[in-house]
Parts: sequence; structure tokens; C-alpha cells
Amino acid sequence: MTLASRSRRFAAALGLAFGCAAAPLLAAEAPDYLSFQTEDEANNIEIFKAASPSVVYVTNSALRRDYYSLNVHEIPQGSGTGFVWDQSGLIVTNFHVIQGASRVTITLQDQSDWDAEVVGLAPGKDLALLRITAPAERLTPLPLGDSSLLDVGRKVIAIGNPFGLDTTMTVGVVSALGREINSLTERKIRDVIQTDASINPGNSGGPLLNSLGQLVGVNTQIISPSGASAGIGFAIPVNTVKKVIPQLLEYGREVQPTLGIQYVSDAVARQRGIEGLIVAAVNPNAPAGRAGLQGLRQDRRGGYQIGDIIVEIDGDAVHSSDDMFNALEQHQPGDTVTVVTQRDDARMEFQVALTAPDAA
Repeated sequence: MTLASRSRRFAAALGLAFGCAAAPLLAAEAPDYLSFQTEDEANNIEIFKAASPSVVYVTNSALRRDYYSLNVHEIPQGSGTGFVWDQSGLIVTNFHVIQGASRVTITLQDQSDWDAEVVGLAPGKDLALLRITAPAERLTPLPLGDSSLLDVGRKVIAIGNPFGLDTTMTVGVVSALGREINSLTERKIRDVIQTDASINPGNSGGPLLNSLGQLVGVNTQIISPSGASAGIGFAIPVNTVKKVIPQLLEYGREVQPTLGIQYVSDAVARQRGIEGLIVAAVNPNAPAGRAGLQGLRQDRRGGYQIGDIIVEIDGDAVHSSDDMFNALEQHQPGDTVTVVTQRDDARMEFQVALTAPDAA
């Protein structure tokens, strides 16, 4: 007897045993789709409803002069996503979303439009801070999470405006942590979150949320030959954003402590086969100068001899200017760092008290 025959015989026996009541009973136990949700579905719906009012549409416009009439026109340059940082009207987005803009317009979830003022820019972190004058009751800030608590495999949710389609949600997981990507200034953005939640053009500047609906990253880039989502998206960790926003508020730019040196470009160092950062000049009144570091020296023939080559800061290897900046941004002005250099054939060590850029 085949499996299908056995199944039919069992069904017939079941019907005889329970009579006409069997079919209604089974039908009554079928779940109602409108009231049924898996735990994951319920979590996704809850997060989307709570976070959507915080997500905004960012429009970038530029002024262009007509070649023939010489009239100036406002031309849309692009669009992206942002989110409400606080009820004072601060909006966070990517620097590349508003780069070159003559005017930036923020559209809230209630479809009201607001002209945005640029408060501060951090191109090296691909972050921009804007401000609108909308009433506080229209602004819903996102709760902040802790990106250091993320693990590979954790669920994350991206909300944005891909291809101009506003308030779109995609769901994925953390695919990798500690990635590095290049900003528009060619500075590396470190500790970046990689996710397979679809991030398409227009998602840039939007929030990446954890399963509690907390902000854990700012969506910034995709890797794709076609420009569409290919399952590899990147987000700037919220812990980086937390450090940069206060600087943008106070100074209008990202502020890092400095050693008080000028350095030779990385390209020149590579051409000479030198591993490390060549010190070009030292301000004698700056921290490095007071500590004893030396820059290039002119010899009797009019040529230049290399003084110090920075190879390490506080135990972190320095191969380039980007490595130096990354080491220094972990500190505040007034902190003392250990700088190791190579001078001629000797290894030198200096204790350098860092200072603010304007004081160097």
C-alpha cells in the first residue's frame, strides 16, 4: 500500500470517528492572520512604528546660473535620509548627502518641510549635523544604544528613503564588526558595522537600529558594482557619532588633539620605502617641539636629512598619517601620549602632552 493510500484511509477513519464535527473543529483552530504574529514579526512592527517618526527625508539643492540667461536657478542635487537627534531640532545625516548644497530641506513624517541650517561637518567620519526650527512636539528623537555591545548575528533594522521611497524598512543581521571604509577625505572610518540589511542609494544617513529600537549606527555605504544593494552595507557605529556630535555643536567641525608637527605626505614616504610618518617640521612651542622631536634638517650641500620618523603612538603602530590621527582621536587635549620614533639608526621615545589644534 502506498503512502498516499494510507493517508486517505487514515483521513476516512478520522472522519468516521469524529463524524461531521471534525472539519469545523479543525477550521476553528486555524489562526486568524490579522491577530497572529510571530515574535520576530511583532518586534519588527513595534520598532518600525516607534522609529518611523524620527526618520526624515533630506533634500540637497544647489544654485546654478543659466548659461544663456544668466538667471540663477535652484537645482535638486540629490536626496537621502536623516534622523532626529534631539527635540532642539538637531538632525543627523551623512556628510556626502549634503555635500556641495546651497540649500538643505528636511521633510518630517507629517510631510512638513523645513529649511535646515548646517551646524557642523565631519567629512572624515561622513557625518553632518543640521538644525531645523520645528516645534519640539513634532520631533521624536531616537533612543541611543551602545554599538560596542553588538555581536555578529544580532538582528538589525535599517529605515530610510531608498530611491526616493520614503520610510522603507529592511531587516538583517550584523554580518561583521570592526570593518574599515574610506571617507570622502580618504581618512579611514574605523570600527564600522557591516550588515546584510539592504542599504540602497537614498538610505545614506538613516538609522541602523537594534532589536530594542535603539540607534546603533548611521547607514553610510554599500559595496556593489551596480550601485544597488548587494548584501554588503556599512554603518558608522553610534559610539563614534556620540563622540563627534558634541564637537560639531561646539566647534562646527571634528576636533582632535595634536602633537604640533607637520609631516611628509604618505605618498612620498611610500616612494622612499619608509614605514612610518616622516616629521617634516616641528613647532618649537608646540608639544612635540618641547618634547624634543626633530623635523627635516638641511645639510651643508643644501639637501635635506630626515629627522624623526614616528613609528608608534601609545603602543599602536603608525604606518601613515591616518594611523596617527586614529591614535590621537582616542585622546583629549591635555592627555600625555608615548611617541616612539626612528631617528637615524636609533629608536627614540618621547612623552608628549597633547594640545588643541588652535593652540599648536
